[in-house]
Amino acid sequence: QVQVVESGGGLVQPGGSLRLSCAASGSIFSINAMGWYRQAPGKERELVAVITGGGITNYANSVKGRFTISRDNANNTVYLQMNSLKPEDTAVYHCNTQARVHWYTSWVTYWGKGTLVTVSS
Repeated sequence: QVQVVESGGGLVQPGGSLRLSCAASGSIFSINAMGWYRQAPGKERELVAVITGGGITNYANSVKGRFTISRDNANNTVYLQMNSLKPEDTAVYHCNTQARVHWYTSWVTYWGKGTLVTVSS
C-alpha cells in the first residue's frame, strides 16, 4: 500500500509565503506524476499544479507566477512553494501521486488527506 502525507499548511497574511510538502511512502516500485489540488469551502476540488516524472510542470492560471512545484525523486516528495498569497488561495490542499507497487501492475492514483492553508489578515 502507498501512503501520501501532506504538511506545511497554516495561517498566513496576504502577500506572505508558505511551502507545502508531500511525501509518498510504502510499497512503491515507481512514481510518475505528482500534483497538488485544492478545495475551498463550497467549491469543487481544482488542479493547482502538477509535475511529471520527467519534470514537466503545469499550473492553474490563477497561480502562475506565484506558485512553484518541484520534486525530490530520491525521497518521493513533491513541494509547492506559494508566494504572494491571496485570500482566495484559502483552501485544503491535497497532494496526489501516480504510483505502482510492481513493474507489472497498473498506475494507481493515491491521495493525501490534505493540509489547510488560510490566507487572512
